Amino acid sequence: MPNPLILASASSARRRVLEGARVPFIQESSGVDETALKSELGACAPDMLARRLALAKSKAVSARRPGAFVLGADQVLECEGRLFAKPRDKAEARAQLVLLRGRAHRLVNGLALVRAGRVLWRHDDEARLWMREFGDGFLDGYLAEAGPEVLESVGAYRLEGAGAQLFARIEGDFFSILGLPLLPLLDALRREGILA
Repeated sequence: MPNPLILASASSARRRVLEGARVPFIQESSGVDETALKSELGACAPDMLARRLALAKSKAVSARRPGAFVLGADQVLECEGRLFAKPRDKAEARAQLVLLRGRAHRLVNGLALVRAGRVLWRHDDEARLWMREFGDGFLDGYLAEAGPEVLESVGAYRLEGAGAQLFARIEGDFFSILGLPLLPLLDALRREGILA
């Protein structure tokens, strides 16, 4: 692949979405310090935060690989004005799920396709999810079954697995929930000649 698509993300969910759609790509972590960037940005809207993080990731990799098409993506979880990050351990995942249960939250995505430092395409979207009420016993069983994968998601769940049982209702695109709005992305990749 002379000018490969590079996914500037370490996300296993995003990797699986692209693999499932048969998109040829290389995965390369951006090395962006998200915590420092969030601190630098201060309090901002979830869509702005996701957009800025996605752009920073794509530009960081593009600086190292100027001939490549680089896709940066980020997802922010917002519930009742509070932003959540990926849990650092199982105790934090549990505490987060306790706060989310019985409430609605938003998953906000930002995507940026960059080549040679120039932004070719951007996309923002969101999904809304209503977590059902469930008891502590169910929660502990879920966390035991899900294992360490709960630490890979900003919501401490994977909708494509046992995490689906946490929800009462969902509005939005399934791929957006996974962190990569696929259909608009495929359209952009075709327009740029990356896909036939």
